Amino acid sequence: MEKQQIAKPVMRRLPLYLDYLRSLLAQPNGPQHISATAISTALGLGEVQVRKDLGSISSLGKPKIGYLVSDLIRELENFLGYDNVNEAVLVGAGKLGKALLNYQGFEQYGLSIAAAFDIDPEAAGKNSDGNSILGLEKFPVVVKELGIRIGIITVPAQNAQNVCDLMIENDIAAIWNFANVILKGPSHILIHNENMAVSLAALSNHLKMYLDTDKKQ
Repeated sequence: MEKQQIAKPVMRRLPLYLDYLRSLLAQPNGPQHISATAISTALGLGEVQVRKDLGSISSLGKPKIGYLVSDLIRELENFLGYDNVNEAVLVGAGKLGKALLNYQGFEQYGLSIAAAFDIDPEAAGKNSDGNSILGLEKFPVVVKELGIRIGIITVPAQNAQNVCDLMIENDIAAIWNFANVILKGPSHILIHNENMAVSLAALSNHLKMYLDTDKKQ
C-alpha cells in the first residue's frame, strides 16, 4: 500500500501494534494469523479503532482469517521506516545524552546515532562506552559528510533553540527534542518535543486521583 499521511494519534499506536506482533512471532507456538479483535483485546484498545488504524496502512486483512502476522509486521516496519536504519546525530553529551547514545534498542526501530556533539571541552573528545563525542564546531562538516537528516537535542533548555537553528541550517529535516522548551522552526521541518515534565505531570495526576479514590472507599 502506498504511504500516506495519517493522524498523529494513529502514528503513536502503530508501534504498539508492531511490538505486540513481534512478541507473537517470537513465541515458539505463536499464531500465524491474527484479527483486529484479538489485537484490540490484547492491548486494551477499541476494536473499531484498531481496525481503522491497520486499514490505513494495510489491505491484507481477510474476513474470518485476519492478518498473516509476518506480513503485517513487514507492512508496519515498512510504513514506519523501521526496515531501513536511519542515522541521526545527537547534541548534548550530558547524562541524558549519554544514556541515549549508549542505548542499544534504537536500531530495532530503524535509528542509529552516528555521531554525538557537545560544546563543553570537558565532554568533547571523551568516549562514552566506546562512543566518540565531538566538539560542536565539527557539526556542519560531519552532518554533510554523512548525509544526516535526523537530529536529537539533549542540551539545557536555554541552549536548545540555538542548537535547533544550527541543525536546520545544516539540512536536518527531523528533530527529536528532549529539552524542556518548545522549539520553533519552518513548517517543513518536523520538530517533536519530548516533554518529560508533561508525562510526569500526567502520571502524578493519575496517582493523586487513584489515591484520593482509594481513601474514599
